[in-house]
Amino acid sequence: MSIQEILKDMSYGPAPEDSRIVQGWLDSHRDGFGHFIDGAFTAPGEMFEVGNPATGQTIANVTQGSAGDVDAAVNAARKAQKSWAKLSGHARALYLYAIARHVQQHARFLAVLETMDNGKPIRETRDIDVPLLARHFYHHAGWAEIAEDELPGMKPYGVCGQIIPWNFPLLMLSWKIAPALAAGNTVVLKPAEYTPLTALAFAEICAEVGLPAGVVNIVTGDAETGGAIVGHDGIDKVAFTGSTEVGKTIRRQTAGSGKGLTLELGGKSPFVVFADADLDAAVEGVVDAIWFNQGEVCCAGARILVAEAVAERFETLLARRMDTVVVGDPLEKGTDMGAIVHPVQLERIRDLVSQGKAEGATLRQGSAPDGCFYPPTLATNVQPASALSTEEIFGPVVTLTTFRTPSDAIDLANNTRYGLAASIWSENVNLCFDIAAQVKAGVVWINCTNVLDAGAGFGGYRESGFGREGAREGMRAYLKTPAPQGTAAELSDLSAVPHGGGVADAVDRTAKLYIGGKQARPDSGYAYTVEGASGPLGLAGLGNRKDIRNAVEAASKAGGWGKATGHNRAQVIYYLGENISARADTFVARLESFGLKSAAAKAEVETAIRRCFWYAAQADKFDGAVHQTKSAHITLAMHEPLGIMGLVCPTGQPLLGVLSLALPAIAMGNSVVAVPSQAHPLAATDLYQVLETSDVPAGVVNIVTGPRDELARTLAQHDGVSGMWYVGGAESAAMVEAESAGNLKQTWTEIDGARDWSGREGQGRAFLHRATQVKNIWLPYGE
Repeated sequence: MSIQEILKDMSYGPAPEDSRIVQGWLDSHRDGFGHFIDGAFTAPGEMFEVGNPATGQTIANVTQGSAGDVDAAVNAARKAQKSWAKLSGHARALYLYAIARHVQQHARFLAVLETMDNGKPIRETRDIDVPLLARHFYHHAGWAEIAEDELPGMKPYGVCGQIIPWNFPLLMLSWKIAPALAAGNTVVLKPAEYTPLTALAFAEICAEVGLPAGVVNIVTGDAETGGAIVGHDGIDKVAFTGSTEVGKTIRRQTAGSGKGLTLELGGKSPFVVFADADLDAAVEGVVDAIWFNQGEVCCAGARILVAEAVAERFETLLARRMDTVVVGDPLEKGTDMGAIVHPVQLERIRDLVSQGKAEGATLRQGSAPDGCFYPPTLATNVQPASALSTEEIFGPVVTLTTFRTPSDAIDLANNTRYGLAASIWSENVNLCFDIAAQVKAGVVWINCTNVLDAGAGFGGYRESGFGREGAREGMRAYLKTPAPQGTAAELSDLSAVPHGGGVADAVDRTAKLYIGGKQARPDSGYAYTVEGASGPLGLAGLGNRKDIRNAVEAASKAGGWGKATGHNRAQVIYYLGENISARADTFVARLESFGLKSAAAKAEVETAIRRCFWYAAQADKFDGAVHQTKSAHITLAMHEPLGIMGLVCPTGQPLLGVLSLALPAIAMGNSVVAVPSQAHPLAATDLYQVLETSDVPAGVVNIVTGPRDELARTLAQHDGVSGMWYVGGAESAAMVEAESAGNLKQTWTEIDGARDWSGREGQGRAFLHRATQVKNIWLPYGE
């Protein structure tokens, strides 16, 4: 071909990557790889094959991890953890810095090995994955240096069990190991069964830099090995990236264990294109959103939502661009899309596409070679309930749906059980930010997509998991504030029969439930006896499952509270404190009737009033951040409310307990369904008139009295509840965590009686962090 023909055709010439050095390394391990435990590689054991998906050839044999291997790795990590945590932050920083430097020195080796092991194009491993690997260790070397100053009072968990997926083996490894080590933890990491080789190469780098033995341990194997790590009693925190269904299983498996947990799970991210968008740029965005890494990306923009006015033009441009996507040998530098990671995954993609076609979808596909490859695919005429719209395909398949108005776009974008990411395209930045605020996703890219950096948190809402990786919020995920310890007292059985004891008041006042801003009789039709220091004090409603349902429905209608400014929420909470103060004598008398001495009752009421003022002050001061990312983007970390929170309150200090949970939640914009002290609910029911006269909008605070643990179970199971705080018995705390797996709601459980709610540990920024989730919004700037 002549130069003139090349300039006219603009086709790529051959540019294969040399893989001989990596192949030589693999050949040197032809007898198989062992695990990396306690600073050294074990002898190879029972093996499984690892293949190159682009060629179908076996390139290595790797040891299948057993329960004994996991036990040895956890013991090594436990032995190393105390001395690792005792090192100064500066000393840990030097190790992380050294790892980053050595990653850079071995960058080409790692990039080629990742491509051979995973099937992704060498351009991506060379220019994205490995540079980000180094970036994370540099970034977290900085956190090791300053964590004690920036995150005072927080401690490492101890030994972290980490399980990573096959789509970004090196990058996911850095997301897990770098912050864990910076915080003073040690790790036992299991790479994916399909792609373990770069993790083993990384282990050699750890040995090369002289990382202390046992700080990083790598155990290879399948799901059974991962289960052994999650279930091991010596693991203090579990971090998992993978499918939502496995994430739910892990949530149930760790329930009641006291282990920390972060889950980064599936996604079905919307890619929203408005009529005024730069359509050519948006088309290139689609290439990055869904055909990057063969679509094997949890945050892939798999659902294009395009304004009806420009849909035809956009589809034409996209189809033309799709025809130029080069699918082929991933070691060829001109390749855009490489191989699907494994034939099993390829078959899954084919099955879902066939199902979508049977449901009426129209397909347009590019070309792909034979073997473990799949062409770029555009599906139109796809219904919202189709498998192509709802299921995470994890392949290079994108749907295109039109919308007419911004509200239509929001409805379609949020029509998913996931909430990982979104991409919004418009020349109107005001519109972009308006949509970004309403899309339920942990990461929102404006006029860009799939931009990642160690300086910005990554993670999702809803069934995309909880917790963040990267930035300050990711560092917090590997540190904990030591929880108070205690043993919960047994609760007395509730009696719904007449007690016959009489009451002191001349006029009986029935304590109803409080739902949607109104007092409501319980659905059960029953009331139970509330005992005081000198016998029965009165009756409280015996709430049930339907009452919880009604309260959640009322809370869902109070969504405007989360959209109110922090200043406006503060004014309401100040007013609440003012009105409690005006009725202080009434609340003191109520607490005295439970048996509290006068001084203690007055102190509890005074503390409750101060707590109102403290959280009112925080309502407009609990700020987000502008993260310092490596690329030219303004990256905003915004605190957002969880949504509807279930609060199961302490038994003792019944007034202060319910306010200590409700105030931080509503200060951050959540609506709550509170189950007050089962033994002393009348302190909470006395709040009804205060709430009604303090301008608290209907549905923001709902109170359902009754059997604590039955109501807690209903709240934990309810898919409309996004967060759950439970103070009670250990067995029921485990139940709450297990039942929350249905929609992966965030939970905080604690033993009743362990915390002094009247002291400093009864309030603080930790409550505000637990009442919020971070949304990271990326906006490009500059030329």
